[in-house]
Order: sequence, then structure tokens, then C-alpha cells
Amino acid sequence: MTCPYHYFTGKINHSTVFQSGHYQNNFEKKLFVDKNSIVRQIWGKADTILFIFCGAAAEFSLNKAVDWLYFTGKLPSDPLGRLFSTVNYAKQIIYSTEQGALKSIDKISAIHNAVEMNRGQKIPDWAYRDVLYMLIYYSIAAFELLERKLSTAEKEEIFDVFKSVGQRMNLKDLPENYYNWLIDRDLHIKNNLAKSQFTTDLFSQYKKHLGYFRYQIVLEGQKLILPKQVKKLLNFSSISMLKPMIFIYKISREIKLDKYLKIALMPPKYYNQILSLDK
Repeated sequence: MTCPYHYFTGKINHSTVFQSGHYQNNFEKKLFVDKNSIVRQIWGKADTILFIFCGAAAEFSLNKAVDWLYFTGKLPSDPLGRLFSTVNYAKQIIYSTEQGALKSIDKISAIHNAVEMNRGQKIPDWAYRDVLYMLIYYSIAAFELLERKLSTAEKEEIFDVFKSVGQRMNLKDLPENYYNWLIDRDLHIKNNLAKSQFTTDLFSQYKKHLGYFRYQIVLEGQKLILPKQVKKLLNFSSISMLKPMIFIYKISREIKLDKYLKIALMPPKYYNQILSLDK
């Protein structure tokens, strides 16, 4: 029987697939991410997701390809709306069948292809990998901050899931395993990040849309999760006032008060979207 992995490589014997209605039926029911996967645990909680995008928002402001975010103007004009849009795409992939996930990934590729055609340029392949690498890194960092340390096997599993996404998007030069990813991740941070006028403007937009108080909380949260090299580029200190609050927050989850803390982090119009992130 043909392995579903070939859907990522394109090396598939179509006659084998369509001779077997049983296989086709299995493919339609097969989950993209196993029901018991650590990835589902990570992306099933609003607080973890918010920390993932809290870190990614800071790091990507430094990316040398960040000008692509300004081409359509959608991110600077509505950074919080774009955050929830991105989260919804991610959850569609992680919680879908394999067939549904591949359709979502293809839709993301089509959106990027349309932007490239409109601009008359290709988004650099390393920029796509940077985004993929951020999802891997901050999935691990956010879960370990709020829950527990992950095993090497669990980190490998997280890497494998996002590598599958990258393969479906036909990204080149993806690392073979988690260990090689760690090396390549460091190289990407060293080579592809730099503070620019886009960095300053994006942080100004975050402040404008969050409000001063929430913006300060986000900055303190970013200090907890960003890699040292990224904090250095942003001139962030290594000390966060939120660190003592993490323990208190964990207690609040036990007594079901955490939802009030979550909604306090976002403007009122996003309350329902935040609560819906818990799956």
C-alpha cells in the first residue's frame, strides 16, 4: 500500500490509490496530527497559543524579509486580527484530517503565491523556513514555560509535524531531524535577523492596538520566551516582571480563574476569540 507520506513528496502511484476505495476512505479519515500528539496539547490551550504568537510577533519584526508584511498592509493595520487569522489556519491544520490539513496548507501557499505575483518577486525560501522554525521553537518554549519540560522525543514530534507542513509547501533545505534543526535555527537567527525601521513600526502598531497597559504586559511576556540573541537585538533585558506571576497563573488555572486573566490581555472585541482558542 502506498504510504501517505508520498502526498508530501509527490511520489505517488495514483493507480494504487484509486484501485483501493478502502485506502482512499482511510486517507479521508486519517488525522494529520495524531489525537494523542503533544502538538495537539500545545495548540489546544489559549494561553500557550498566545505566548507562541507573543514570541513570534517580536522575532518576526526583526526578520530581514519583514517588508513582505507591509506589501499588503494588512498586518500593520490590524496586527491582532492577523494574529487570530493565523491561529485559525494553524488550528485548521493541526486538528484536521490529513485531507483537510493538506487543503489548508495548499490554501496558505496559494495566498502567498498571489502576493508574490502582485509584487513581481518571490518570497525568499529562507523566510518561509524562518516562520516554520518560529512555530517549532515557540511551541516548545511556550509549553515548557507554562506546563513542563518536554522530552527529546516530544520535541522531535513537534519538529516532524511542522516539517510535514514545510514539505507540503515545497520548502527546500529543511533539516532532517530535530538535532539538525537546532543547528539551522541558530544560523537563521544569526543571518536573517536585524533591527530596522519595520521593527520599530511594528512595535508601535502593537502598542496602538493593545493599549499602553496590555502592551507592557506583552513586552514582559516576550522577555520570558525570546531567545537571548533576539532579546539582544531588541535591547530587551533578561529580567521579566511577569516571571513571579507564572506560578500564580498556574494556580489560577486550577481554580478556573485563568479565563479572566486571558481576556484581560486583549481588547474587549477579541474576548470570544481568545476563549475559543481553548480546545
